[in-house]
Amino acid sequence: MYKVKLLIAFAALLLATHQELYAQQLKIAVFEVNATPPLGSPVAYAKARSVTDSLSARGIVFITDSLPVVFCVVDWIGISNEGHDVWRKQLAAAAGTTIDRVSVHALHQHDGPRCDYTIERIMMEYGLGGQSIDNRFTNDVIIRAGGALRKAMNNAVPVTHIGIGQAKVDSVASNRRVDKDGNIVTRYSKATDSFLVNAPEGVIDPWLKCISFWNGKKPVTALTFYTTHPQSYYGQGDVTCEFVGIARNDLEKKLGIPLIHFNGASGNIAAGKYNDGSVQRRVVLANRVEAGMLKAWENTTLTKLKPGDISWRTVGAALPLNDYIKEDRLRHMLTNDSLNIHMKLRAAEKLAWYQRNTSGLLVDVAALRLGKIWMLSLPGESFVEYQLAAQQMELSGVVCTAAYGDYGPGYIGTKKSYFENGGYETSDLVSGTGPGVEEVLLKAIETVLRQ
Repeated sequence: MYKVKLLIAFAALLLATHQELYAQQLKIAVFEVNATPPLGSPVAYAKARSVTDSLSARGIVFITDSLPVVFCVVDWIGISNEGHDVWRKQLAAAAGTTIDRVSVHALHQHDGPRCDYTIERIMMEYGLGGQSIDNRFTNDVIIRAGGALRKAMNNAVPVTHIGIGQAKVDSVASNRRVDKDGNIVTRYSKATDSFLVNAPEGVIDPWLKCISFWNGKKPVTALTFYTTHPQSYYGQGDVTCEFVGIARNDLEKKLGIPLIHFNGASGNIAAGKYNDGSVQRRVVLANRVEAGMLKAWENTTLTKLKPGDISWRTVGAALPLNDYIKEDRLRHMLTNDSLNIHMKLRAAEKLAWYQRNTSGLLVDVAALRLGKIWMLSLPGESFVEYQLAAQQMELSGVVCTAAYGDYGPGYIGTKKSYFENGGYETSDLVSGTGPGVEEVLLKAIETVLRQ
């Protein structure tokens, strides 16, 4: 387990805000809108050719005597850079709060859309607009989400108790980075190679956590948190909320209350050990996740909320840039006719991150404290080690991690991972951050948890 260093890395934390909410009465409001792309609209690796399952954007607003706090999660592969900004601004305006009190995440389904106005502007500059991102569609969803949030606040419900429960999920998550004779071999979301299937799970977080909110004896809503890439099979444009979304939707119907699911720090976690990519495995994985959700719900312990139990802290962190990220090289890739659209998109992604990073814009790390429960918000595809480290920092309570916030940095590895031989996550043009990110991100996590 990584120990938090006592010294702050240079330029690691340039902004920090902390405000106790001290509410006499917490109220919450939940909202949801359809986020399914139209047929023909680009999703992660193809154009949408069918809709297997509808997608949604779901959120919760915490209303106290102070400014509201918003958490939102969308069934898309990623929301990054200016796309992330626009989402937060829209929801902040609807909630009557400030952008630093809005946390927006993706669930990272690989047959879902992308949202990034920076990337799309770069693609348009090189005559590639509309091939990977549909601005008209994403903007429509953002506007509708703001409207749904605004409407939901008129029907906010008082909360008297908060519940927390957890359960282990059996045979879903496995670490993607497998050691083979001193080299790292990547075990992706599906695997049929016997070595990868038989290799140990590796470092994961097997615990699914459930936070619930109650008005007296009546449950109002529940939030679940589990850590894995949510892919079973994908890539042909058959839109789906994948096995985590299917599990969420099924349990929501059984419980009869809104259910909002967040993906943890899954950069190096996927279902590869337990998934051969067959159609049948999606159902199997969904059933296993739903079983974990239900068990966590059944294991819930309730605590009465008191004045002063709620606080919010956010820190702007300057994540160090990966040495691979060079503007001239990325622009050359965008003009190279021998590269396909996917490679050009990857170049545009990293150029967008380069522009944001070098302009001095920071990436937010945040935490909402609810008594002895913390909802930790992390950027990008953070490695699971950051989530596990956060749990060790706050042993007096329970830390529930929502990653895939600003997707701009891409994969965020540990320091060690950048020096290992092999492994997709920290390879060329995949991770936007360098090995110094570990010290910066751990310090930011420590800062927001020490409330």
